Amino acid sequence: LSAVATGLVPDAEWKRRIHEDAWRVGDTVNASIGQGFVLTSPLQLAVMAARLATGRAIEPRIIQRVGAVREAQVPPPDLDVNENHLRLVRSALYEASNHAQGTGFPNRIIPEEMRMAAKTGTSQVRRITLEERESGVIANEDLPWERRDHALFVNYAPYRNPRFAVSVVVEHGGSSRFAGAIARDITLRALYGQIPPLGAYPLEDQETIRQRLRRLRQTMAAQGDAFGTPL
Repeated sequence: LSAVATGLVPDAEWKRRIHEDAWRVGDTVNASIGQGFVLTSPLQLAVMAARLATGRAIEPRIIQRVGAVREAQVPPPDLDVNENHLRLVRSALYEASNHAQGTGFPNRIIPEEMRMAAKTGTSQVRRITLEERESGVIANEDLPWERRDHALFVNYAPYRNPRFAVSVVVEHGGSSRFAGAIARDITLRALYGQIPPLGAYPLEDQETIRQRLRRLRQTMAAQGDAFGTPL
């Protein structure tokens, strides 16, 4: 995809070749949490979620058929990853989205059979000086828009029978909760195949969702389009 930059998962050989420098412990720490030299696109993040969910080396496709000829689908091979490690990561992703102390809990899906495994994230876009660290790091909401962190959210669902993987990056979104809300809406629409019922959302969000759907229905009706299910 011409508009998408190539991702990067750095290692010692890459750093030696590009920066003519040795790999250090700090590089490992940074890379382990997706910082430092790590670069990813939204598509790569979705592929990561799909691979973790299935344990298979899933490759994305953008062509379904050429004329009347459908592109052949080859079953993806298994990942060369210890299954115990995959189970541990899946469990952690589930807890991040469904445990009250998880960072993805505010954007959880309620029906048990639809619940997702998810991970929040932020991509820092500015350098935080030592002076700022000592005086207190400025919150995203107090910064100009262009200096706020990018907000990230990845997920797959349903947790026990994965069908969809989603990634969302909100440029300068600040809080990952905003990316999570978008990812949840996409996931629910995919799972239900239509506008999801209010019961799929946490109780504290249902009135907000109800109002948004009402406004959306009014807009769609004005355009002469059928819309969703009645509330």
